[in-house]
Amino acid sequence: MKPLTEADIRASLVNAPPGEAQRMPLPGLHEVLWEEREYLGWRDPQAPQRGYLVFWRDGEPVGLVVRAAAATMGGGAALCNLCNTQQPADQVRMFSAPKTGEAGERGNSVGTYICRDLACSLIIRIAPAASTSFRADQDAAVAARAEGLSRRLESFADRVLDAA
Repeated sequence: MKPLTEADIRASLVNAPPGEAQRMPLPGLHEVLWEEREYLGWRDPQAPQRGYLVFWRDGEPVGLVVRAAAATMGGGAALCNLCNTQQPADQVRMFSAPKTGEAGERGNSVGTYICRDLACSLIIRIAPAASTSFRADQDAAVAARAEGLSRRLESFADRVLDAA
């Protein structure tokens, strides 16, 4: 991922209410390993239900405000719809995002299940326990998972940006 500046992030929000971009807390950008990210995702420590996803789309940063559902899933396992990783159910949450345009003004939103810490870019880089010891195979697996993650994030963003 190409690095983002504070100004890039604040200007990128497409579905935020007026003034939210200036109030949102930012993660420590100096700590981000940009080459190991498909998007930047974080939760708001002051409003833990709120989160942000920012990524590059057609050469421009796009930021989405998301909100975690208050209820958690029961026991068992759940699948994150972005990184496509199965995890314990309490590690995956339903997140909704207000739509843009008139649909958003009417209160419409879209939702999907995402890793509760919004760290899918890190999750896809964890080698499976039964993985091969060949580094090239691991690199190819991560590249394939990263491409799938990016594609699914684009699809979610398409649903948010669709004002119909």
